[in-house]
Amino acid sequence: MQVVIWQVIIITLLAFIYRVDRYGTQVNNYNAVLYAWLVGLILGDGLTGLEIGAAVQLMSLGVAALAGSSVPDYPLAAMTGTAVTIITGQDQGVGLAVGVAVGMLGVQLDVVAKVLNGFMARKQSAYAQAGEYDKMKRITFLGLLFFGLTDAIPMFVVLLFGADAVNAILSVVPAWFTSGLSIAGGMLPVIGMAALISYMPVKQYFSFLAIGFALSAYFGVGILPIAIIGSAAAYEVYKRLTSSSAGAAAAIEGGLEDE
Repeated sequence: MQVVIWQVIIITLLAFIYRVDRYGTQVNNYNAVLYAWLVGLILGDGLTGLEIGAAVQLMSLGVAALAGSSVPDYPLAAMTGTAVTIITGQDQGVGLAVGVAVGMLGVQLDVVAKVLNGFMARKQSAYAQAGEYDKMKRITFLGLLFFGLTDAIPMFVVLLFGADAVNAILSVVPAWFTSGLSIAGGMLPVIGMAALISYMPVKQYFSFLAIGFALSAYFGVGILPIAIIGSAAAYEVYKRLTSSSAGAAAAIEGGLEDE
């Protein structure tokens, strides 16, 4: 299939909008099926988009970028896989293989965008201290641009130059660069989790944190069972707090009636 320029522009813009929505409005966050279907419609084969999107959605179950971590970009993988399958006419397995490769490339680009946002945040702080609030607000939109381009650029390359271009890019990237990005990506979850814990009442509920850590680190329990246990514990704490609050309120009302 020959892709025309308007299809390249619209699909690239769709990839940009997806990433902006992921870090902004979050209306269709991580919805691989929807975005793959839209790419399929643009290329004239919505059914293929649904099939590839559903396959990628199953691959992404239980995977989330928690605490600032970087994970494979599965919606981008679904969009890319759909485009490659329809354009080349190859089997869906070929499209999925290329899509996953692009999704893995998204991990590296996501780290780059987060590093750039760190520089932007320091610039914002300098503008705020200088009282230049208009400049501070204007530079904020660079964050959306950085993240949007992490999806738009790979999608544009695949549509314009073909699937082989992605593998060619991955083959020429220096090992020291990808290794450095991997190290930075590994540090981001630790920093993000530390920042998250600093805002939580950890001292008050440290026992629950210790139980969750032990279940994960020493017993190999998955995230979903730990989340269920945590939800049950949170519900019990909630019931205890509400019952004690109701009892205190009843005691106050009883005291007022006696007076």
